[in-house]
Amino acid sequence: MDTDTDIEEGVRDQENRDYQQPLAAPLIEPMELAKWSFYRAIMAEFVATFLFLYITVLTIIGYKNRNDSDHCGGVGLLGIAWAFGGMIFVLVYNTSGISGGHLNPAVTFAMLLARKVTMPRALMYVVAQCSGATAGCCMVKALQKTYYMDHGGGANELTHGYNKAMGLGAEIIGTFILVYTVLSTTDPKRNARDSHVPVLAPLPIGFAVFMVHLATIPITGTGINPARSFGAAVIYNNKKIWADHWIFWTGPLIGAFGAEYYYEHILRAHLTLYRDHHHITHR
Repeated sequence: MDTDTDIEEGVRDQENRDYQQPLAAPLIEPMELAKWSFYRAIMAEFVATFLFLYITVLTIIGYKNRNDSDHCGGVGLLGIAWAFGGMIFVLVYNTSGISGGHLNPAVTFAMLLARKVTMPRALMYVVAQCSGATAGCCMVKALQKTYYMDHGGGANELTHGYNKAMGLGAEIIGTFILVYTVLSTTDPKRNARDSHVPVLAPLPIGFAVFMVHLATIPITGTGINPARSFGAAVIYNNKKIWADHWIFWTGPLIGAFGAEYYYEHILRAHLTLYRDHHHITHR
C-alpha cells in the first residue's frame, strides 16, 4: 500500500467515523510556554511520580524487612507487582486530564515520537518525573533510613545469574508492552468505537505494569520507567546500581520506540499519514 493510498484511506476513515484524528503537535509551540496549563501539567507529573515512588519503594522495603525474619510474611512479589500496577492505575486516573498521566520518560518519549506532545513539554515532563522520583525515594529514606539502606533502597539492578543482554531484553519487551497499551487505550478511534462500553484507560495501563512486574522482578527488579530507576539510584547511590543503570534507560527507550513505531506506523499507518499530511497542507 503506497503513501497516497494510505492518505486516501485516512480521509475515508475520518469521513465515515464518529471521531476526529488529532493533528500532529508541533515540535515547538512558543504560546504553550505562556499558559498556566503547561506548568500545572509539569507540577502534576512531579507530584504523581513522587507519590508513585514513595508508595512502591516503601512496599519493597517493607516486604524485604518482613521477609528477613519471617519467610511467609510481607506482601510477597505478587504484592509488590500489585503496588506498582495499582499506583499507576490510581495516579494515571488522577492526572490524565491534567498532564496526560505519563509518569514515565519512556511514555513521554513515545508521545513525542507520535507527535502528541511538543519538545519543550516532553523535556520538562522528564525533568519533573526524574525530580519527583528522586524526592519520593528521599522521603522514604528520611523516614526509614536504616531499613532503606539495609534493603537496597528499592533500586533496580541486574539479579545475579542473569547477564546484561537478558536484563536489557526484559526491559525492552516490558516497556514495549506498557507503551503499546498506553497508545492503544488512549487512541481516539478506540474511544469512539467503544463509546457504548465504559472504557477506563488507566485500568489496562495499570494491569500492563502489574503483569510486566510479575515477569521481570526476578531479572531486573523491573524498571520499564527510567525515572523510577533514576530516583532510586540517586538516593541509594551504590556502585553496582550505577554500573547497571544504563540498562534502565536504554531498554525502556528502545522498547518505547518500538511500540510507537509498531502502533503508529504499522497498525495505524493510514491515519498517521492522513494526520501528518493534513497538518502540513493546512498550516
